[in-house]
Amino acid sequence: MILIKLGGSIITNKEKPLSPRKTTIEKISKNLRKISEPIIVVHGGGSYGHYWSVKYDMHTKEKKYDANGVSIVKNSMIDLNKLILNSFQSNKLNPYCLPPTDFMMGNKPIIKKIKEIKKIAQSELTPVTYGDALWFGSNKTYILSGDKIMTHLAKILKPRLCIFALNEDGLYSDLKSKKLIKVIDNQKVKISENKMDVTGGMTRKVEEAKKISNFGVNVFFVNGNKPERIVKAVKNREFQGTLFRGKKNG
Repeated sequence: MILIKLGGSIITNKEKPLSPRKTTIEKISKNLRKISEPIIVVHGGGSYGHYWSVKYDMHTKEKKYDANGVSIVKNSMIDLNKLILNSFQSNKLNPYCLPPTDFMMGNKPIIKKIKEIKKIAQSELTPVTYGDALWFGSNKTYILSGDKIMTHLAKILKPRLCIFALNEDGLYSDLKSKKLIKVIDNQKVKISENKMDVTGGMTRKVEEAKKISNFGVNVFFVNGNKPERIVKAVKNREFQGTLFRGKKNG
């Protein structure tokens, strides 16, 4: 089983509010159709959820946020999710929408429900979930990022491979020369943080990738604009990106 995260910067234009990258979404869908084993897909908010999260000053910390803002974030994520589902459907991926409220209680994953997601993926359906604004309790809400969802799912399901589709080729040791880091073995990596990304941008992705690799799962950062690289990685042909090698006996 493969766990795939489609970053918000891949499926939307984060420089322009509410702007999906439909051509890229379609290209990704066509390539995912080439994967023969079960997959679970998580997607980010990009210029939909993240845009409104910034506007209403919402974060991953549980607190009482503006009710109108919470509503708008949730509705925008439904709109974006529908675009993904439609593309998957037209490419015969049999998408099965799973809002995070289906497997989260507050900020805790519901283990039994997450284990069911694997069964859904094995039934020729493609579970699709996404980052969202979630109810925490006591009139509090919080932003659950797609990156964090990846960690929750990976910890319980132990997929063969986790893939983060980015808007870059992977992680760079030097941003100017764009020298690619090909393999990481739980080493410390310094990443410039995107101030407009309330879920932590690349820093959050690296943090979650390292956690997942500690579970014994390989994590691959790949350029989502070149989804054929996702297929090659899944088929163990070539890893063109950055691989976080899963810790043995993790």
